[in-house]
Amino acid sequence: MALPPPETSGAAGHDGPALAAAIARWGRELGFQEIGIADTELSVAEAHLQRWLAAGRHGDMHYMARHGTARARPAELVPGTIRVISVRMNYWPGAAAAPEAVLHDPARAYVARYALGRDYHKVLRTRLQRLVERIAGEVGDFGHRVFTDSGPVLEVALAAKAGLGWRGKHTLLLTRDAGSYFFLGEIYTNLPLPVSPPVADHCGTCTACIAACPTGAIVAPYELDARRCISYLTIELAGPIPEPLRPLVGNRIYGCDDCQLACPWNRFAQATGEPDLAAVRHGLDGATLAELFAWTEAEFAVRMEGSAIRRIGYERWSRNLAVALGNAPPTAEARAALARRADDPSPLVREHVTWAIQRSEVRGQGSATPASPVAARQAPLDPPGTAG
Repeated sequence: MALPPPETSGAAGHDGPALAAAIARWGRELGFQEIGIADTELSVAEAHLQRWLAAGRHGDMHYMARHGTARARPAELVPGTIRVISVRMNYWPGAAAAPEAVLHDPARAYVARYALGRDYHKVLRTRLQRLVERIAGEVGDFGHRVFTDSGPVLEVALAAKAGLGWRGKHTLLLTRDAGSYFFLGEIYTNLPLPVSPPVADHCGTCTACIAACPTGAIVAPYELDARRCISYLTIELAGPIPEPLRPLVGNRIYGCDDCQLACPWNRFAQATGEPDLAAVRHGLDGATLAELFAWTEAEFAVRMEGSAIRRIGYERWSRNLAVALGNAPPTAEARAALARRADDPSPLVREHVTWAIQRSEVRGQGSATPASPVAARQAPLDPPGTAG
């Protein structure tokens, strides 16, 4: 649906800078740590997106190409858009188990820190809608559409244009005072607001994130090959995880934080003040792989209600856990957990369980080859049985 022309909105006659300052103030009152305003000119980001898609680095995320140029042209996606209000909200769960401790304990499951609490889509969308209501209370009805990682939006490029930070070499948004542990949201609008000034890139010569990536997915500064990214492999990919990458997944069963954990700017990350994001659900900040693999599909559905994890479904959840158990120490508990699901009704899960059992047996004999991200960069990514 197209937004009405700016002159028909209630903002006509309002002082633009004063309204922009008020929006920033209201946003902070609603729990956003920073609010900025961008125009809709994204030609540089569009060119980068097209090169990325042409190189096939989006893998099976076909939705990335589905909307054509509209992803990089807000006024094509939502006609009438002339400005984008961009916001960020911290998500770091300060009371959760230390991520390094979990990553260094291969019997425990690592879940990306953003997914430990309530589904962020719901938290941000509710808060953005309240911001819309505050604006409407001041200017009257105005054209808008809210996005929370829920549509074809180049949210990092827009946030950078809105002065919220800069794109780091790991491709995430960075700020000097809060690192990168935050969510982004947008309001596309027809309000003729003044734009915020951008901030400079402060990555300098640092390449810590590139060196830290377990699978070598950051193939160059500011260049991510999603097909090798553990977040893609454990969340977006519906089929088999390529065998060369499975040992490198380690105990990461949902997403990956390694590039962020290595970033010096995250020394300044701030814990979230949102109870829904701070509260860790079902001990997911350090549960054992065996106990999670024992969940039934019904238990998964109930326990993941209201969580971002639920969208991957029980099958992918089980696939990921099978890989992690194959990477875990070949204990009696790990072997028993795998054996109980050797005849899983899902062919996808069965294949990964078989791989994990075989890997556990080899590792038990002390003959497994150590996983290497350097070798993974050269490895074919075809799933088993599909290489031509």
